[in-house]
Amino acid sequence: MSKGKLAKFADMAAYPHVFEYPFSVADEVPFEMKGRWNEQFFHNNHPIVLELGCGRGEYTVGLARLFPDKNFIGVDIKGARMWSGATESLHEGLKNVAFLRTNIEIIDRFFAPEEVGEIWLTFSDPQMKKATKRLTSTYFMSRYRRFLTDNGLIHLKTDSNFMFTYTKYMVEHNHLPVEFSTDDLYHSGLVDNILSIRTYYEQQWLDRGLNIKYLKFHLPQDGELQEPDIEIELDDYRSYNRSKRSGLTTSK
Repeated sequence: MSKGKLAKFADMAAYPHVFEYPFSVADEVPFEMKGRWNEQFFHNNHPIVLELGCGRGEYTVGLARLFPDKNFIGVDIKGARMWSGATESLHEGLKNVAFLRTNIEIIDRFFAPEEVGEIWLTFSDPQMKKATKRLTSTYFMSRYRRFLTDNGLIHLKTDSNFMFTYTKYMVEHNHLPVEFSTDDLYHSGLVDNILSIRTYYEQQWLDRGLNIKYLKFHLPQDGELQEPDIEIELDDYRSYNRSKRSGLTTSK
């Protein structure tokens, strides 16, 4: 029998690799491990990789298994979902995994300059109504710069044509170096043991016949970031746990 939310939150509160700082708490309490993740928690000097909006933590845990020489931190505000990856990694004894429950809008409060080398954005909500809420917007890119190494990597894996198209425009408009881009990952010839990690919702979208898009690019520290002034056709399907955007055809 699966655990209820209260039981999951009780587990999470006791897990040594889970750090919970919801918005209201983070406003009042400084995060003392900022700049000291490797020293105080991981006890090594390996590169740190974040999965932002990690959901159940499939990528956080899956990547940690593949790369014991890197440290992985899954970030999300939804603790009941995060419990799955946190529990799995705890039972497996993975020492290079941590989870941070907080709002991504304040992610720069938890990491010091150049403390993170890589970011994964896996099936983020495309936030079609407001650009500043998109995790690939220049609003968030500016925050990532505060803790990402110069030319740090950002991976976007998404079912959303809107999110993929918007991010490509943002990258092109700001002349960010691109390593790879495809609007049909599983027919691109690129899929390897990293990209073949599939989240719970990704499998549902694949079962519905939706293509998975992937974009890998660098974020240099230099240069002023500017939002692209464009209109993009909205996704015309109802995503799991996403509301229907009826009556809308384009968005900035």
